[in-house]
Amino acid sequence: METHATKPLAGNPPPQDIESRIGAELRDIGIPPRPVILARIENEMRKDAPDFKLLADLISTDMGLAASVIKVSNSAYFGVGRRVRTILEALLVLGLKLTVTTIAGIAIQRAFPNVPNLERFWDASARMARVCGWLAQRLKGRVDFRAEDAYTFGLFRDCGMPVLMIPFPEYREILKQAEADTTRLFTAIEDELLSINHAIVGAELAEDWMLPIEISEGIRYHHYAPAIAGDVAAIIPENASRYIALTQVAQHLIQRYTDLYPDQEWGKLGAASLALLQITPEELAELEAEAETVVKASL
Repeated sequence: METHATKPLAGNPPPQDIESRIGAELRDIGIPPRPVILARIENEMRKDAPDFKLLADLISTDMGLAASVIKVSNSAYFGVGRRVRTILEALLVLGLKLTVTTIAGIAIQRAFPNVPNLERFWDASARMARVCGWLAQRLKGRVDFRAEDAYTFGLFRDCGMPVLMIPFPEYREILKQAEADTTRLFTAIEDELLSINHAIVGAELAEDWMLPIEISEGIRYHHYAPAIAGDVAAIIPENASRYIALTQVAQHLIQRYTDLYPDQEWGKLGAASLALLQITPEELAELEAEAETVVKASL
């Protein structure tokens, strides 16, 4: 395993200097703190009978946030057949868990107001989340997680990228090099040129924002083939491996109908992802045909 590209596993500790370097660099980069509103919503969710009216009032105190939540609940992805007009209605459409995810997705965009030209990145992340949610529904029975969990993973998978754009103006050019490489680890190229990579940073952000461990570990290893076919897959949470595989298939489907994700990851991780999810070539062809409507609806 390339220690510098992933967080070391138990029983295989890294050299102390590498561990110290990564910790210091993460502190210097400055991962955005978890928004207070998420903690307040989750505190209410833990109750046996959450107060939806209280939650709606809480979200409504932020007009921009409220408008975004209503917009998401009215998207084609949910297809409720009638227009949602209030936060209370949106909560009933989305459910509490997906409401938290939606707010987290909005909050992470707000965390980077000084990073220019990120609109395309946020659009791509939202599209990835929607296609992942659809794909999890389509593969129900083969993945042991709900569509909203897949949506969350798709939304946060690449969240380390905008974090790195703040202290490293050269990061966009480094990404282009990593995207063009057909053989090496995507994250290994970042490590070589930057001494840190977006998978590590994204995993740390997910942990700080208290996302489930299978999501943070999936983010940490999402460019690492042994996480879906190898010794690592047997050590990290099982759903982490399946999240990685699901997003690789989702990314492949999106690539067919857009110019997003111009990288070589399908050639490195595609076969292992299909094997883990038990998707045959015939089923993949069916998914490719069905995905056109889903992907284009999100453009």
